[in-house]
Amino acid sequence: GSVAADPDPAEGPAPAPHSGSADDGPLGFTLRSDYDEREYEDRMPYLRAVRRRRRSRIRTSLKIGIALAVLLAFLGVGDRWAVLYAENKAAEKVQGALKLHAEPEVHINGFPFLTQLASERLDDVDITIPDMPAGRVSVAQVKGSVNDVRIVGDAPTSIKGAVLGQMRGHVLLDFDDLDRELGTSQVRFTAGGKNTVMADGKLPVAGTEVKVRARAHLERTSDHGIGTTVDDMRLEVPKLFSYTPGERGGLQLSRPLAKRIQHDAAKAKALFGVGSIAKRFGLTPERAAQVRQSEDKLHEVTGTPKFVDKMMKVNMLDVLMEHPELLKKIGIDPSLIEGLKKIEEPKLADKLSLSQKLPDMPGDVRLTGISVAKDGIRADLEGVDVPFGETAKK
Repeated sequence: GSVAADPDPAEGPAPAPHSGSADDGPLGFTLRSDYDEREYEDRMPYLRAVRRRRRSRIRTSLKIGIALAVLLAFLGVGDRWAVLYAENKAAEKVQGALKLHAEPEVHINGFPFLTQLASERLDDVDITIPDMPAGRVSVAQVKGSVNDVRIVGDAPTSIKGAVLGQMRGHVLLDFDDLDRELGTSQVRFTAGGKNTVMADGKLPVAGTEVKVRARAHLERTSDHGIGTTVDDMRLEVPKLFSYTPGERGGLQLSRPLAKRIQHDAAKAKALFGVGSIAKRFGLTPERAAQVRQSEDKLHEVTGTPKFVDKMMKVNMLDVLMEHPELLKKIGIDPSLIEGLKKIEEPKLADKLSLSQKLPDMPGDVRLTGISVAKDGIRADLEGVDVPFGETAKK
């Protein structure tokens, strides 16, 4: 046989041949020995105890979370109940203090309410008051918000009053209410612009229903009142004429009446018998006489397209006063003109005018602006440190 060579000391000891571990499998995976199985079985009670404690902590945390949620829910419900109670009490106080026909709407904002109540100060309150009496005309709505409400008394059951720190809101005078409560002459008010109200109504004059139209400009008469300046008044007798009272007044024929004159020779000849009217149409006295005597020459004047428009622009008031016989000839009842002449402009303006003051309120509440909306007249107001309830009485 061959003799094995001694290993070279410089190369170090030869590596031991890999015999494989007893726990290694044929593919190199470690296999659990019988000893490990016994050790795992010995630790099973400990692991089960750990799992039980973990499940117990989870159940405990879940119970605490549910309990806190229920508690918070009860606190929230209690807080909201306290808000509703306070809102109802406040609405009753406002209704009684202002002698309202309907109970107002009161909304206390902010959460939680109970902490505000404990400090006897409310951060923000909204209030809406419907149908508030204010002299001749009831206010359709008062709506506003109040910041920093200081409660006077023992909240929540014995509240005596309050001091409204800062108040902002507006009042609305509804046109429907104005029509109903001021409509002694069947006057109807509508929006005419930012600060303008149009007044349309009817007046009986000499047995004839005369339409009245006017424009009213809104203005602040004081820090607590509004009023109107009425101008551009016009009275209209349908299909006959329109009349403007006053020093600069006049009477213009309506288009239907002007057309009837155009096609009625007798009416036209009667008008051209008045020198001022003939002159308005550019007729000399000689030419006017020819027009009255000749149907053809009359047609030359009345047949022009601009005849009706010219006739409507003639101020007939002075003419009819100087020649009252023309009234019947052109189809106007003389008693109607006499009745219109008796209407004085100031009295007519008084019937169409608006004058309104803010409802009596304690404290310093002032108008800051007025405007005309689609539904009515809106007045903006502000107040500072306004006492309310028994506090206001003191």
